[in-house]
Amino acid sequence: MPSEFKRLLVERGIKKLYPPQEEAIRAGLLKGKNLVVSAPTASGKTLIAELAIIKKVMEQKVKALYLTPLRALAYEKWLEFRKYEERGLLKTAVTTGDYDSDDRWLGNYDVIVCTNEKIDSLIRHKAPWLSDVGIIVSDEVHLISDPERGSTLEAVLARLRSSLKNVQIIALSATISNAKEIAEWLDAELVESNWRPVPLKIGVCVSNRILFDDGREHVFESLTGNPIIDMALEVVKSGGQCLVFTNTRQNAVKYADKISRRVGELVDFEEVKDLCEEMEWGEEAPIINEELVNLIKRGVAFHHAGLSARQRRIIEEGFRRFKIKVVCSTPTLAAGVNLPARRVIIQDYRRYEVYRGMYRIPVLEFHQMAGRAGRPQYDEYGEAIAVARTELEALEIFTHYVKSRPERITSQLINEASLRKHVLATIASTDECTLDDIHNFISKTFYAHQFTATGALLSVRGVLRFLEREGFITIRGDTFTATKLGQRVSELYIDPLSATTLLRCMKVIKEGSLLKYLHLICKVPEVPKLHVMRREMEKLGDMVLESDEILPGEEEDLTTLMSEVKTALLLRDWVNEDHENDLVIRYDVGPGDIYAITQAAEWICYAASEIAKVANLTIHAKRLSTLAPRIKWGVKEELLELLQLEAVGRVRARTLYRHGFRSLKDIASAKPFELAELPRIGPKLAQKIIEQAQKILKLQDSGAGGI
Repeated sequence: MPSEFKRLLVERGIKKLYPPQEEAIRAGLLKGKNLVVSAPTASGKTLIAELAIIKKVMEQKVKALYLTPLRALAYEKWLEFRKYEERGLLKTAVTTGDYDSDDRWLGNYDVIVCTNEKIDSLIRHKAPWLSDVGIIVSDEVHLISDPERGSTLEAVLARLRSSLKNVQIIALSATISNAKEIAEWLDAELVESNWRPVPLKIGVCVSNRILFDDGREHVFESLTGNPIIDMALEVVKSGGQCLVFTNTRQNAVKYADKISRRVGELVDFEEVKDLCEEMEWGEEAPIINEELVNLIKRGVAFHHAGLSARQRRIIEEGFRRFKIKVVCSTPTLAAGVNLPARRVIIQDYRRYEVYRGMYRIPVLEFHQMAGRAGRPQYDEYGEAIAVARTELEALEIFTHYVKSRPERITSQLINEASLRKHVLATIASTDECTLDDIHNFISKTFYAHQFTATGALLSVRGVLRFLEREGFITIRGDTFTATKLGQRVSELYIDPLSATTLLRCMKVIKEGSLLKYLHLICKVPEVPKLHVMRREMEKLGDMVLESDEILPGEEEDLTTLMSEVKTALLLRDWVNEDHENDLVIRYDVGPGDIYAITQAAEWICYAASEIAKVANLTIHAKRLSTLAPRIKWGVKEELLELLQLEAVGRVRARTLYRHGFRSLKDIASAKPFELAELPRIGPKLAQKIIEQAQKILKLQDSGAGGI
């Protein structure tokens, strides 16, 4: 290994490798062997990947791909790799968005960190630098079993293994039951370990008594009568931090509020003042920022997917810096960024879903939450405690969760929607694709290894007939060729069935109103839908049946149509610049929900405009291409020019426009004090946006375009 790399490890306090890291090296990590590493959280899996990447990239002058399931995790890993760039060892980049680009600029970097979906998109766009990849790290590979996103990871690994010869694959996983099966699929050595740097005790709490898996018992003081509050308070008093995993967003907020009333007296406001100021500065719904500020003042926060990325980042950083003592979160945090605590409390092992009712969470998910307990270098041990209401329920939790191994990981690729996307991608990425090419792709999948390729190939035949019938491919004998439409749909990274739905609707629409276009976008499954509450059904039902702005449903039931319409109404209010506070209250959503919906809707709107171009539906193409950036920013068309400025969102853009700064030229010629006096601008930001406006105009004058 390079001496500079070893010096850096010593500076980080790493003088001796953990047992799983030693075992990985003995298994051939530094000799180019494929490895599957199945080990608990905080057991040093990331350093295993770093060792292999440094060795391979620096010796063989190849590129490394680091794949993650989540954007937040991608940015976290990118920051970790930046330390090598600062020492002149590796150039590192991160890419997670824009599914309609080959990102040629990444060819200048040694390590590329990206999400599974992004690399799938880059493969479809035939990114030229992909042929230089010599090592792939797949983080959280057990998520192959995820019903929604697992098939993408599986297809990506299958396609990369088919196209890249002699590539080294390092797959990192939580402890799972069939890690050996995944290792066999990837032709890899298996490194399996239960070792943790901080010992973990898992227990079950009944009343104020905790029984741990090692047979020991702990009785805590019952101050409030609520064991969750009392256990959180106990660990904070002893100088530790606590994560409370709840089964709903409402419970995350509720417990954060209750715990804060007790923990607040132990927190010095000066310690959290900077966090509060940063939280207040955001453009999201002030009602939620204020709620979080009031909690953070008392050393507590809640965390769930309804928060914006900025809000979640502030909370995560505050917890890492020991300023926030307790975070109450939904389980999404367990599968995301690294956020360990001395004590983890699992409020409920059950979860409710609208179409499923109450069900027990998977054993793997329980152990992922439990694995967050214990902070290396800070705690001598970690505690994960599930809460039971009765002794009988405590016994059930011990039997089903504490003493059980996680479930087997199974392939999700046989899902028809997944096959449509990935079979079309296989055909579109080859000039003349044959049945052998498709067979080769299927044979490299985990599905073929776990079951047989025969079952998948039978399903593929039905998919091929669909793709030909809808005009995505042409078939001549055993040769398949993507049409212009099929090529574009594959590049746009949407389900071909969704493309069919969009195309059929656009052919029916003669004059599209704003709401009609937004309903069009909401008709495909890629856009998350809002749940329709009972009190809304009559009003939405009447609208669906009577309004000529609503597209008719084909085989959808009334409830599905109402859900589409409610989501379209949210988008209408969003692009008409309704205040985010009003949207949060009116539609019972959080900033994160609004972001998830608008992000997906923007992409589908853009995709629809591109499909309309291919189909020569010129009017629809033009209107949808203008609507897409409005959905992204939540603004009327007149503000789009101002949104080229960094740090200017929908609120600041409207403020500038209202005060007469309606173009980049207006801002470029403004005096800093004129902008600094405006609400939510200030001297520093005023100077920054003036300089940016001048730079953009200069680039435009030189023919280089905007930023």
